[in-house]
Amino acid sequence: QVQLVESGGGLVQPGGSLRLSCAASGSIFSIYAMGWYRQAPGKQRELVAAITSGGSTNYADSVKGRFTISRDNAKNTVYLQLNSLKPEDTAVYYCAASASFGLVVTPARVDYWGQGTQVTVSS
Repeated sequence: QVQLVESGGGLVQPGGSLRLSCAASGSIFSIYAMGWYRQAPGKQRELVAAITSGGSTNYADSVKGRFTISRDNAKNTVYLQLNSLKPEDTAVYYCAASASFGLVVTPARVDYWGQGTQVTVSS
């Protein structure tokens, strides 16, 4: 089993920044890819960004150029830097981990989920 614990959410004004962290523990040898999803009220959970253990990344079009995913393999932690935040970025952000990149980018096939952290963008 793998446990994922997110932190770093909060309330921020439009145009502001936040940094989310997700620390993995447990059977981390089984993890190859990690990612971040978000879910706004009344909407489906959507992929925001994903990263492999080698550093290859993938981003949703809506966040390209504003969000950056990174990973510290020594600390078993993945980060999501959120810049130029917009009200439509408001959602619960979830950390995800899977044994392959193909699994982590497919919500129904993610192996492990974190508990989520709220990001609210509002003036």
